[in-house]
Amino acid sequence: MSNANQKARWQALDSDLHRISRIEHANVHVARPMLAPGIAFAFIALAGLTAAVFFGQAQGGLIVVAAAGFGAYMAINIGANDVANNMGPAVGANALTMGGAIAIAAVAESAGALLAGGDVVSTISKGIIDPSSVQNSNVFIWAMMSALISSAMWVNLATWVGAPVSTTHSVVGGVMGAGIAAAGLSAVSWGTMSAIAASWVISPVLGGVIAAGFLALIKAKIQNQDDKIAAARRWVPILVAVMAGAFATYLAVKGLKRLVKVDLEMALLIGLASGALVWAITVPWVRRKSEGLENRTKSLKTLFGLPLVISAGFLSFAHGANDVANAVGPLAAIVHAAEFGDFATKVSIPTWVMVIGAFGISFGLFLFGPKLIRMVGSQITKLNPMRAFCVALSAAITVIVASWLGLPVSSTHIAVGAVFGVGFYREWHQNRRRKHSNLQRPIEQRLADEEYRRRKLVRRSHFMTIVAAWVITVPAAATMSAVIFWMLTAFT
Repeated sequence: MSNANQKARWQALDSDLHRISRIEHANVHVARPMLAPGIAFAFIALAGLTAAVFFGQAQGGLIVVAAAGFGAYMAINIGANDVANNMGPAVGANALTMGGAIAIAAVAESAGALLAGGDVVSTISKGIIDPSSVQNSNVFIWAMMSALISSAMWVNLATWVGAPVSTTHSVVGGVMGAGIAAAGLSAVSWGTMSAIAASWVISPVLGGVIAAGFLALIKAKIQNQDDKIAAARRWVPILVAVMAGAFATYLAVKGLKRLVKVDLEMALLIGLASGALVWAITVPWVRRKSEGLENRTKSLKTLFGLPLVISAGFLSFAHGANDVANAVGPLAAIVHAAEFGDFATKVSIPTWVMVIGAFGISFGLFLFGPKLIRMVGSQITKLNPMRAFCVALSAAITVIVASWLGLPVSSTHIAVGAVFGVGFYREWHQNRRRKHSNLQRPIEQRLADEEYRRRKLVRRSHFMTIVAAWVITVPAAATMSAVIFWMLTAFT
């Protein structure tokens, strides 16, 4: 064979190898977006297999297997959407990396669900539907299945468009829509629905006002002082103690129902004792941490970093303890109805059902959570450790105040409302400061200040998207649930 022919063959072989390399490279890029959905699908299949092991031989086993799969799907979506409210501010403030936030949240969410998640759950979510209006157990099962599927699909859609929504309200809408389809409009408790609708306004406004109030306090008592370090040594322990007391009260009221029953008065005493203890510990810690710091606002960020990380962990624990019922509540109701042939207003949650909810939330956070974490933490408004601390503190205090007043609130609306509150307060404070100093400035600087004033510190496009998603969550989930119920009953 001539050298020319041999060279031509080697060139052709080299060209083929390059093509193969490009194909492999293209396959990697194509396969990577499919990795997370593939893992999620595998978990859903595993949940169905688990249900088959525990319930497959019993009557109605196939329905329970399907419900377990949809329950896992709902839990994944809760992890992808809801957990961002707890971890977003800490990540946005650079107190946690994305990986660290996901790791802490996954452990805290699972621990909250398994250790303190309610062992009894309301099947007719929040008293939306009158149980006597449901005809029989079969109708009830299809209604709960419809609520589960529709709420999961709605939260999935909201995550895709980048809107943090209330998973509780999604389940409420699903139950309402299925109830209307099964028994008519008279089956709905419209008084309860009115209270839930009121929470669309109450939750974010209350969360935003409290967060803005704490940020104003930090600015007045620490940032605007001549000796910022001395002011921080005095006020940071007090703020951390308030945070500790708020979280202790929050966990006692909302997060430890499975372990021990605590009324609000006892929870407040627990919070007071916890706050005093943490204050005593924090005073020397802040003094040591602040040694050698420069007298400027940037130096204060190091004093709020650790409390912010701890608060994010506590929020995730409480969230897992409370919101796991959104994933497994309808599933537990279906299991009970299939097993006993009837339905009740409250049912116990089997351990295997709770495990599906707990690990599903963690999987959803790990696979799909970063998108909403970035949205809440950095895309609505810019956060630093002080502002993020105010958001976390507001979330705990608002829930306590709402429990005391008997107001229905959403943890999602509170947390996101607190982020908006911090951002809008910063806008107001900036404009007020520049307005007072503008009269003493030359005309060129006044024009520059006016242009700066027009720059908004809260992105209005995200504000409108999120508020719109909140408003339509219940009606959208209800409509989807009604359609799914009619489809399920038509083919069975």
